[in-house]
Amino acid sequence: MPWHSEYFPLAMRHLSEPTREKAIAIANALLAEGMDEGKAIRIAIAKSREWARARHLPTRDDQA
Repeated sequence: MPWHSEYFPLAMRHLSEPTREKAIAIANALLAEGMDEGKAIRIAIAKSREWARARHLPTRDDQA
């Protein structure tokens, strides 16, 4: 099931908004390629955090 900003995996709830949006995009792409949902979520979170750090963006919603 594709996710979006209003409906996403609980594991992504503490990500900052830009990081979560990136994680959702990555996870949806991995699902489209046929990857297992749990694995897609884990990979998407890790890669979106890398993406955010490279851009000096907060990765969690509680960071300023």
